[in-house]
Amino acid sequence: MLAPKKTKFRKFHRRLNFTFIKKKGPRNREIISKSTLTAKTDLNFGFCGIKALQPAKLHARCIEAARRAMTRHLKRSGKIWIRVFPSVSISAKPNEIRMGKGKGPHSHWAALVRPGQVLFEIDRVGLEDAKQACALAAAKLPFKTAFIQKK
Repeated sequence: MLAPKKTKFRKFHRRLNFTFIKKKGPRNREIISKSTLTAKTDLNFGFCGIKALQPAKLHARCIEAARRAMTRHLKRSGKIWIRVFPSVSISAKPNEIRMGKGKGPHSHWAALVRPGQVLFEIDRVGLEDAKQACALAAAKLPFKTAFIQKK
């Protein structure tokens, strides 16, 4: 599974809700609105791929499961690029433990995915095979996705 080789700290602060940004409205009131992603929305390597339609935390296990589903369907032909990396450490306390007594131990790694972000790209295969592989991979992901291709 994917994980960072080295991190600055063992445990990290929990990030704020990453799907919203604060903008100054009339009379300097803060308006919370959904942010739009400008980078990571285009295909850079392959001719088709999978794009996220909802914001979510994507676990490293889900990324690996989707990658395996695609490679097995393509019978190890073609080329697959993974465009997300799980760089956020998620900690969790065990079940039936009382509150307090510090932060829980590291549980798993996750990637913060925003709407419009490209997750996987495929090249060197036929269009129908690529569509079927992307459908299999999308079934392993915990949010809505869309199949995209270059024009």
